[in-house]
Amino acid sequence: MPCVLILGIDPHAVPGMDGGTIRAGLDQELARFGEHAIDAAMTLIALDESAESVIAAALAERDWDVVVIGGGIRKPEPLLPLFEQAVNLVRRHTPKAAIAFNTSGGDSVEAAKRWL
Repeated sequence: MPCVLILGIDPHAVPGMDGGTIRAGLDQELARFGEHAIDAAMTLIALDESAESVIAAALAERDWDVVVIGGGIRKPEPLLPLFEQAVNLVRRHTPKAAIAFNTSGGDSVEAAKRWL
């Protein structure tokens, strides 16, 4: 069974965001992976100095086939350094894994399947 890691921003860590509602949607998307016979895990990071160690620990958990980097990390221009850090951590810690990008929290399965 292929293994996919999804990296995203913890919605509870973003001021003014309805973290509970967004987290429920992310959990629904994570459950969809099982419907496609894909073993998936999600790591949500806070926007603080812990991001690098949290990402590195998640990448070290197993040999991932695909790592999906979510739009919360990738899209906001002020988070460009975090996005670069995430990509380079994936390259360093899981060099055989494909890197995929979703367009929203609701199409991570499709993003991963492009590389499986």
